[in-house]
Amino acid sequence: SAVGRGPEVPFRSEAYSISAIARGKELRLTLSALDPAAGPPAQDLVFRFGMSGSFRLCPAAELPRHAHLRFLTRESPPRALCFVDPRRFGSWRLGDAWQPERGPCVVSEYQAFRENVLKNLDDRAFDKPICEVLLNQKYFNGIGNYLRAEILYRLKIPPFEKARTVLEALKEQEQERRKDASLTLSKKVKLKQENPDLLELCHTVPKEVIAAELLDPEHSDNYAAFKDWLQCYLVPGMSSLRDRNGRTIWFQGEPGPMAPKGQRPRKTPRKKSPQLKADPEAPSPRVTRRAPKERQRAAVKSEEKEEGKEEEADRPRKGRARGRRKGPAAPALPEVPPSVRRSRRTSARKDKGAAPAV
Repeated sequence: SAVGRGPEVPFRSEAYSISAIARGKELRLTLSALDPAAGPPAQDLVFRFGMSGSFRLCPAAELPRHAHLRFLTRESPPRALCFVDPRRFGSWRLGDAWQPERGPCVVSEYQAFRENVLKNLDDRAFDKPICEVLLNQKYFNGIGNYLRAEILYRLKIPPFEKARTVLEALKEQEQERRKDASLTLSKKVKLKQENPDLLELCHTVPKEVIAAELLDPEHSDNYAAFKDWLQCYLVPGMSSLRDRNGRTIWFQGEPGPMAPKGQRPRKTPRKKSPQLKADPEAPSPRVTRRAPKERQRAAVKSEEKEEGKEEEADRPRKGRARGRRKGPAAPALPEVPPSVRRSRRTSARKDKGAAPAV
C-alpha cells in the first residue's frame, strides 16, 4: 500500500505458492513460482507483527483498511491474503534471516530455549525482576505481555522477584532429578506434567492458545473464548503495576521485593451485576462523576449562607424591617463601645473574605 513502511517486494509471478514457518515472534514467508523454470527465483520475507499485525484472507474487491501488503489468488472472483496492521508497529524485511538478537523459540525449539536460559544465568539481564526478563526476546523469544502474566500467576511467583533467584532454584531442582536414580523416565515425565516449572509453562501455555486458535482475527467469537481462557491478564480483581519499561503486569498477591518504588498496585475493577446494568433508574457514569462536585458546591453555598447570617447579626439593625409589617418594638440593646464595634466589623470582613477550601 502507499502508506506501508516495508520495502517493495520484487517478486512477480502469475502462479505461485506461499509457505510459512514461525520462530518466536517472527514469521517467515517463502514465495515460490509453480513453474521454477519460467518463474522468478523464490523470495523470502520475515515479518514482525508488533501489537496489531495479522494476516487476513478476504475478497480482493473488499480490502480491509490498513492492508499494507497483498497477495492475490487466481480464482474468480480473486481473493487477497493481506498483512493488516492498523498501528503500523509491524514490519517485514527481505531475506530469510531471523533477527540475530532473538533466542530459540519457546514453542518450536523448546530444548534449545531451555538450555539457552539455564546456561546464561550469569548474564546481568537476570539481575532484573522476572516479569521484565520474560519479555527479553534474547532468552524468551515468543513470550509477550499477556503470556508472562498467565505463567507467573499459575506458579504463584511474585512478578517482581529477582529472575536469577527464580531460575537458579529451578536449575537446582533439575540437577537433583537427574541425580536421583530411583526416578524412571516415566516418573520424570509424570512429575513434569504434575508440577511444571516456569520454563515448561513458557512452552505449554502458548501451545494452549495455538491449539485452540483463540487469537484467530477472522472470528470475533474467538476473542470471547480467549477472555474466558485468561486467568490473570485484565481479569477483574487482579492487581497491576507498571514495570521499569512502562509495561503493565497483572498479578495476584504481593508484587515482590523489586517492585518499583512510589507505585501502589491498582485493582482491576470487578464487573457490575447484570441487575445494576439493567436498572433504568441507575445514574449514568457522567452524572455519577459530577455528583461529588455538586455536593461540594452545595456545601460551599451553605457555608456562605451561614457566614452571611452571622455577618448580618453583627450589622446595625437599622432598615432591616423596611417593607415589612410593623411589629412590636424590639427591646433596647445595651450600648456597645466603639472599639468593640470596630473589632466586630474587622472580624466580619475577614470571615467574608476567607473562602472555604474546595
